[in-house]
Amino acid sequence: MTLKKNETFAKLAQIISERKQADPKSSYVANLNRKGLDTILKKVGEEATETVIAAKGNDPEQVIYETADLWFHTLVMLDNLDLTPEAVLNELERRFGQSGIEEKASRKK
Repeated sequence: MTLKKNETFAKLAQIISERKQADPKSSYVANLNRKGLDTILKKVGEEATETVIAAKGNDPEQVIYETADLWFHTLVMLDNLDLTPEAVLNELERRFGQSGIEEKASRKK
């Protein structure tokens, strides 16, 4: 199956949502969800750290690999919290046309 890149997050989110109800012995996603949010958050943190280390090592292939792991575990976290990647994409879209400095300043108000 070939997906357009803009469909990948939605398809992956759907698969993650379906697999969280599976047998934890046969599904990594189900196993993470069975262990709870703290375990999922630890994985997100671990993958973020590994992504930073790969970037510091200036290894493009490793950066891509670790970023994929980070994004995957972030999608698991969002699903566990009953949030969607679309909500995150909508927030990013909302920020278009606004400088990072302006956006950050608006949070303080």
